[in-house]
Amino acid sequence: MRGKIVLAGLILGLSGMVVTAQELPKTPRASDVYCSGLVTSESVPQDTYVITGEESETKITFNEGDYVYVNKGSDQGVKVGDEFSVIRSVKDPYGIEWSKWEFAILHKMGTVWEDEGRVKVMVVRQNTAIGQVEHTCDYVQRGDILLPFAERPAPPLKSEANFDRFAPANGKALAMVITGKKFQQQVGSNDVVYVNLGNAQGVKVGDYFRIFRYTGTQHETNYQTPRYAFDQEDGMAIPDAGIYGFGKVSTKYNWSNVPREDVGEGIVLRTGPNSATVLITFCLREIYPGDYVEIE
Repeated sequence: MRGKIVLAGLILGLSGMVVTAQELPKTPRASDVYCSGLVTSESVPQDTYVITGEESETKITFNEGDYVYVNKGSDQGVKVGDEFSVIRSVKDPYGIEWSKWEFAILHKMGTVWEDEGRVKVMVVRQNTAIGQVEHTCDYVQRGDILLPFAERPAPPLKSEANFDRFAPANGKALAMVITGKKFQQQVGSNDVVYVNLGNAQGVKVGDYFRIFRYTGTQHETNYQTPRYAFDQEDGMAIPDAGIYGFGKVSTKYNWSNVPREDVGEGIVLRTGPNSATVLITFCLREIYPGDYVEIE
């Protein structure tokens, strides 16, 4: 009897593995697509926005199911059933430049716009409308910008099984990871990053970027000590033996004459003129601002 129970358990376990394999996502999740944000230098209309919302005497943020008030109504062409994407311009609250040139490059890329959610118009008045928050990426607040909702493509994902961690440079356009969504400075699989290559340079939704770094460039400030990758000696090193006595070589090596490290890849979800919103689909280890990308 016990043998039959064990066998049944194995069969159920194997069937579960088959189902899991069959259910691997073929496209990014809707929450990834519609909450990814964008950096763009293009002008964004800001004449439609959230005034406030229901229960605003005690609430300053609004979430799914809440009602908010829109500054336009029937006289401005708003109709019951209209849907709006809620966005907000944001700036780095930390003020720390985590990689060389980060602030300058981000400024050239444009304004960072967060996706905050979606609002559906339920009631229309002459110069105002009442909308219900149907979905939130974070929360909706007063002054958030409303744009007519538009479907976004969900490009097909490829298998990570063939990722080549030793792939050499392919000679295609290079860019850098400038920052993560919400200015996150350490990211991994299923996180979103913004890179400084966009549709003006031929980047399209669905393109894949390979993410890599050069060993010891020191463009990044948050994960390595100067010359640690090679043979830097300091007061704690054994003379002529290297850092902590773990060795050195006779030739002077640096990032330009050692192999690069391929650490992951990601798919383009959105593009601006000089930027791309990239969902990291696979990584071997943490990814940081200052890491490089190339179109696959």
